[in-house]
Amino acid sequence: MRPDFIPFALPDIGEDEIAEAVDSLRSGWITTGPKTKRFEQDMSAFLGGNLHCVAVTSATAALHIALEAVGISAEDEVITTTYTFTATAGAIRYLGAHPRFVDIDPETLCLDPRALEAAITPRTRAVLPVHYGGMSCDMDAILSVAARHNLRVIEDAAHAIPTTYHGKFIGTLGSDATVFSFYATKPVTTGEGGMLITRDPALAARARVMRLHGIDRDAFDRYTAGHPAWCYDVVAPGFNYNMGDVAASLGIHQLRRALGLQKGREAIARRYHAAFRDLPVQLPPCPPSGDLHAWHLYVLRLKPEAPVGRDSFIQGMYDRGVGCSVHYIPLHLQKYWRETYSLREEDFPHSQHAYEHAVSLPIYTRMSGEQQERVIATVRSILGRG
Repeated sequence: MRPDFIPFALPDIGEDEIAEAVDSLRSGWITTGPKTKRFEQDMSAFLGGNLHCVAVTSATAALHIALEAVGISAEDEVITTTYTFTATAGAIRYLGAHPRFVDIDPETLCLDPRALEAAITPRTRAVLPVHYGGMSCDMDAILSVAARHNLRVIEDAAHAIPTTYHGKFIGTLGSDATVFSFYATKPVTTGEGGMLITRDPALAARARVMRLHGIDRDAFDRYTAGHPAWCYDVVAPGFNYNMGDVAASLGIHQLRRALGLQKGREAIARRYHAAFRDLPVQLPPCPPSGDLHAWHLYVLRLKPEAPVGRDSFIQGMYDRGVGCSVHYIPLHLQKYWRETYSLREEDFPHSQHAYEHAVSLPIYTRMSGEQQERVIATVRSILGRG
């Protein structure tokens, strides 16, 4: 790899995050403890309070315990989009339930509410919309359909902090639960990690039990003064999903910076928009006036008149020292999902079209102005406008 290669993504970790992690290491408390509890409390305050926040090892883990907590079980159906990472559907299968895949809105690349309603069957118990790239789904329409059919709603908001919808943060809407990811490439990162957000105290209580082997008390509660660590009860066959304090230490300060980090990503998105308007590409949609897009992804879609196809475009970017990616190879093309559920390309025309033309460009706050300009110049050169 050339020394001036621009990677697709890099985390933005500051000195405060490093100092907090070192403090945790020196304290001797590196598993679930006071920093994790503080991160959960800070998240509730950031989103607006009156929320239960459960920190876990990943967004996948959060999806799993959220679905379990709302009662999804074997042979139930959960409707979700094919245009997502496999973890979205995988969490449904963990419970023996079945994902029912639907197509996307061709503009936002989020789950199409019209496709949602058409896919409901007597076995449908929930819907799992994905806020693609940091852009909110049409949650009013989705929640309306869910209410008419008595469906639970779990939002996959792995890309969507601090996204807003109608002026409200994702995580504060009318769904049963929302799930965030803090993976290394996400707008807010703990390296690995996730969080379940809910207003329902019973759902939160169940999630807290299930994240730690089905034990009725968290590790922090069992090991603090006045609570004998050996005295606990296993009330369910739970999982090993608890976040540790070293990861939470990063999250505490990343969360404080979340709006500033969003502004940095948004500035790059605006610069890209201005630079690419005359190219044979479809630009990613901007949010409605007054709302925030997290800009986890900046996805161009090459038009038919582009001088190169998507794969050649990505290779050209790499050859010139710029990393790119594709989000996503939709699930109807993935061997397990395709063969298990007899999925066909023609059933998902918008997802298929998006996949064949989409490329994700670097967009992260550690990019220098010179790096941004190189990305722009390289895109323009490959598309014949250099």
